[in-house]
Amino acid sequence: MNTNIALEFVNAINEANINKICGLMSDDHVFIDSQDCSVIGKNNMKPCWLEYFNLFPDYKIEIDESFEKNELVCLLGYASGTYRNLHNETDSNHWRIPAAWKVIVLNNQIKQWQVYADNIVVMDIINRNK
Repeated sequence: MNTNIALEFVNAINEANINKICGLMSDDHVFIDSQDCSVIGKNNMKPCWLEYFNLFPDYKIEIDESFEKNELVCLLGYASGTYRNLHNETDSNHWRIPAAWKVIVLNNQIKQWQVYADNIVVMDIINRNK
């Protein structure tokens, strides 16, 4: 079941397990962020994930619902994290936003991972901490 592969990828992300993340991506993996910027290739994505976990060490994905049709999996839920783990008394660097992911699974690997989210809150936190 392709949903299980997509959820396994989510678990690898939630564990910040780079080796597991890369092991689940196809060599020609395509990552598309919420700004419609893309990165092609597993080898190109590894440093991107490392940098993302550097920015948001506690990054997590929560899945509330999933839908599957052939190789397409749709995940609905929330993404959250704390910018550089800069917790303060008001936790103003922590964010949690609704998000969706379009996932294409081929041959038990993640061929495409596309994120849909309004990241204005995240960008405000980053800009405030420059």
